Amino acid sequence: MSGTMLALIAAVVVIGWAYSIYASLIKKRNKAGEAFSSIDVQLKKRYDLIPNILTIAQKYMDHERGLLEEVTKLRNQAVNIPDGFENIDRKIALDTQIAQKMGQFVVAVENYPQLKADQPMMTAMQTYNEVEEHIAAARRFYNSAALELKNAVEIFPSSLVARMINVKAVDFFKAAENERQPVNAADFLK
Repeated sequence: MSGTMLALIAAVVVIGWAYSIYASLIKKRNKAGEAFSSIDVQLKKRYDLIPNILTIAQKYMDHERGLLEEVTKLRNQAVNIPDGFENIDRKIALDTQIAQKMGQFVVAVENYPQLKADQPMMTAMQTYNEVEEHIAAARRFYNSAALELKNAVEIFPSSLVARMINVKAVDFFKAAENERQPVNAADFLK
């Protein structure tokens, strides 16, 4: 074989190798985008459910009006964030705030026995709990995809290709501080 033929074969191999890395990076970025969309779908379910829960609770919880208004305000902000992977930081920040306020709301509901016994409220809260479980599952799926993308972007040799085509790692969805607090069972036995 001539030197030209060997150089041509080497060039084809290098181009094939670079393309396979490129394709892998794009697939990982798209998987992270898909996973983020799954979270977005679950968050929209939550956002749609919140007004119903607050409307039911409002007739009982006059003393909690500030909390109800704050949850409504956060929900409206979240609904108005444009869809898209590029808004992940804003979605994560608002999700953290909404989860914290809804946690306060759930605790406040515990102080209203007639509200806890209200059938529409019980159904709404059960649905809300299911949606929260779906959000947690979607977060796990997203974080797995984000980890794969992060590894591909940071580990040589795909890190070189990632820099060339401007593929970047994405943030993980993290638990809000109040979600990390240990549960004190004594609070529920009062």
